[in-house]
Amino acid sequence: MTSSLKQIALRTIELESQSISGLSQYINADFEKAVNAITNCKGRVVISGIGKSAVIAQKIVATFNSTGSPSIFMHAADAIHGDLGIVQQEDLVMIISKSGESPEIKVLVPLIKNFRNILIGMVGNTESYLAGQSDILLNTTVPQEACPNNLAPTSSTTAQLVMGDALAMCLMEMKGFGSDDFAKFHPGGTLGKKLYLRVADLYIKNEKPKLAKDSSLKEVIVEISSKRLGATAVVDSNDILLGIITDGDLRRMLEKNISLDSVTAADIMTATPKSISADELAVDALDLMRKSSISQLVVVENARPSALAGTDGDDPRLNDSVGQAVGRRKYLGFIHLHDLIREGLI
Repeated sequence: MTSSLKQIALRTIELESQSISGLSQYINADFEKAVNAITNCKGRVVISGIGKSAVIAQKIVATFNSTGSPSIFMHAADAIHGDLGIVQQEDLVMIISKSGESPEIKVLVPLIKNFRNILIGMVGNTESYLAGQSDILLNTTVPQEACPNNLAPTSSTTAQLVMGDALAMCLMEMKGFGSDDFAKFHPGGTLGKKLYLRVADLYIKNEKPKLAKDSSLKEVIVEISSKRLGATAVVDSNDILLGIITDGDLRRMLEKNISLDSVTAADIMTATPKSISADELAVDALDLMRKSSISQLVVVENARPSALAGTDGDDPRLNDSVGQAVGRRKYLGFIHLHDLIREGLI
């Protein structure tokens, strides 16, 4: 990159940074009024604009909708040619404009006022027509566009975008919009999976390796190998978890140079394995795997995510303080790191 291009890029970033930092002086009583008005709105927030401000309006609509404030976009030009029917009696209208003097805005504003809807103006010129007609004014004035000619909307649209985000975050707080609500509106993709996908959704797709505590060494090896999860559970006749055996447990046992003829599952198993309950989030399972440097978890009923299944390089018998005793918990299966990779959580 040539020196001149680098300077242009750095200048753009600097000017737009200044436009954002300058917004702090405009977080005032009117901003608080806007947050309260939207919070108390029984209808939707209809957000309108023209040109580049219309594009910003669409983004703010998307952010509002995804954070619990029902919104809809209305293009200012289309509004005065039939789309004004979008606005209903209980809706609140926000119009975004840098100049506040666009012809379409001047036609639209009186119509909104005639409907008696609350009008919030997000404007970069506090002496403009839109500013004077707004019930609530959000000031997004910037000293200079990043455009060398001070013409192309750059700093001004950045300021509008950030002001919209500031509103959205305040509205989330006012409405008590939490992660459970967020999950309802983001069911797809990695984000949604992190918020709603649970261990129960994944472990049921896997094999369920298990054997009795008096099983032979050969039976242990065959069970681990055939189920391809790198571990097996040791259970009683009621499927109550007694312990687990991993590939690593087998290797550590072989290193002891003991007679293998009489070795049973009870001799090899870890009686206090780390585990996770089926109703925990899958992302919590991932976090526990990462913290313990393991690749699978034994899944049990009514357990807190305090104990994970040991695996290669991690002998739980040396780390009992990390987990807790198995107790009388029913064994359900295993969740593996590969399950989380397949779901895109990594």
